[in-house]
Amino acid sequence: MGNNNGMDTHIQDKAQVRLKGVKDGFRVTLDPTLPKDYIEEELTRLFNQLQHLAFNSRVVLDIGKTEGHQEIIESLSLFLKNKYNVESVSVPQREHNMNEDKPQKLDMSNTWHQHHTDALIIAGRVRSGQKIIARKHLVILGDVNPGSELIAGGDILIMGNLSGTALAGQPDNEEAIILAIGFKPIQIQIGGVIAAGLPVTSVPALEFAHVENGGIVVEDYIKTNPFGRLTWPVVR
Repeated sequence: MGNNNGMDTHIQDKAQVRLKGVKDGFRVTLDPTLPKDYIEEELTRLFNQLQHLAFNSRVVLDIGKTEGHQEIIESLSLFLKNKYNVESVSVPQREHNMNEDKPQKLDMSNTWHQHHTDALIIAGRVRSGQKIIARKHLVILGDVNPGSELIAGGDILIMGNLSGTALAGQPDNEEAIILAIGFKPIQIQIGGVIAAGLPVTSVPALEFAHVENGGIVVEDYIKTNPFGRLTWPVVR
């Protein structure tokens, strides 16, 4: 009995098994020296909170140095695939793109839909000479006239015509997008990438601009479906 109490105290002293949402799945951080049964219990508790979001997701097991722990990695990988039908389980690459691995603002203890957005939403026409600045995302429910300027730290979404100037992802977020139903801006900028004189379609369509290979590309949003490849909702 004394030995069991000692083990319980030992478990509590160690770091807990932690789960974070990342761009294309989940990241589990744990101490591989913890008892296997305890780790599986904690994984069950965390993944049960995800419900259907775990299905076909990608899981990264971050256990620090992997040397000498291959057996627990394989065991936990099999456990997650069999119990939660995750698509893949891997360990972090030593050299990787930090943007790909950057945790999103997702609080798994409360569920993602309780996240408080930083979006600024404005209804009405933005007229020439007006300048609107949003700390993060900016949504305009109306047209943006020539001579007006929009600046946002994140995405700019316009439910109308964009005929003015729009700067998204300021100062250095090149993952941001600019979307409008009528896409005919004088100039746009995403992060530090600038574009002007963009081709204008004769028929209004839902188009969006994004950075690709160091330049700005404008595409049909419906046809491209840029976020369709995501397996679960993420907070931008």
